[in-house]
Amino acid sequence: MKKWARRISYVLITMVCVGLGLALAGKLLGERKLARQVAVPARQLEVAADPARVGHGRYLFNTRGCADCHGANGAGQTVLRDGAMLVVSPNISPGENSVTRHYRAADWVRTVRHGVKPDGTPVMIMPSEDYNRLSDADMAALLAYLTQLPPAPGVHAVIKLPVRVKALYALGAIKDAAEKIDHAAPPPAPVEAGISAAHGAYLANTCMGCHGPQLAGGTIPGAPSAWPPTANLTPGKGSVMPRYPSPELFMATLRSGKRPDGSAISEVMPFGSLKQMTDTDLRALYAYLKTLPPHDSK
Repeated sequence: MKKWARRISYVLITMVCVGLGLALAGKLLGERKLARQVAVPARQLEVAADPARVGHGRYLFNTRGCADCHGANGAGQTVLRDGAMLVVSPNISPGENSVTRHYRAADWVRTVRHGVKPDGTPVMIMPSEDYNRLSDADMAALLAYLTQLPPAPGVHAVIKLPVRVKALYALGAIKDAAEKIDHAAPPPAPVEAGISAAHGAYLANTCMGCHGPQLAGGTIPGAPSAWPPTANLTPGKGSVMPRYPSPELFMATLRSGKRPDGSAISEVMPFGSLKQMTDTDLRALYAYLKTLPPHDSK
């Protein structure tokens, strides 16, 4: 009996040691992957800071999630604190601890559109895949606004990820933005703003980082376990769209954070941005969602 107990103990100890070894290897491989060099073409944009362009850039900053993560003044803030995971966004104003003070236009484009920092390493957490399909006109407007932000004191960016997340990242189960983006694809042609499915499709690019490329929803890879799966926005099995038979109900939810029945939606949704979108943009987004082919919830 004692012999079997010793054997079981040896097996358990071996399993623990193997598990710790795999976790350490995953951590090291994940950190190595995050330090890799990613070559992307340098695309120059003409950034003219005229009032109209700056104003449109401000609208994009406030409605596309930039302010939700970096703060209204761009100084950065704590975005996520969950157990061993801590994410503090960087200061993108030219103030103290700024990471963008010496950015050129090409550096902004690489970071925002391609998920690659000026030193060639990939960004982590920032969903550049959501912004990769910005038109040149919108990208230039966003940069016109960002480059005139007044200096604001900020703290150093922090990204602390659990060993499990680093291991999954090393294995490719979790991908950074640079892995998801087709860097050779040209920017999309401008789409005229209006209540149309075409304009809504352009706006929906910002939703795909969480809701998936088909907008069928599901668990966000690497997200905290407390985060609920994202909603299926297609008409497939598990869709939430039957709750919104009219654009007015859809718009009311995105501005209030509450479903038509009064229940609250998780604050993981960026309602701070969504509620600032114009009626035209929200109606266009709704029009596009109504054209989606069905996909079942994941």
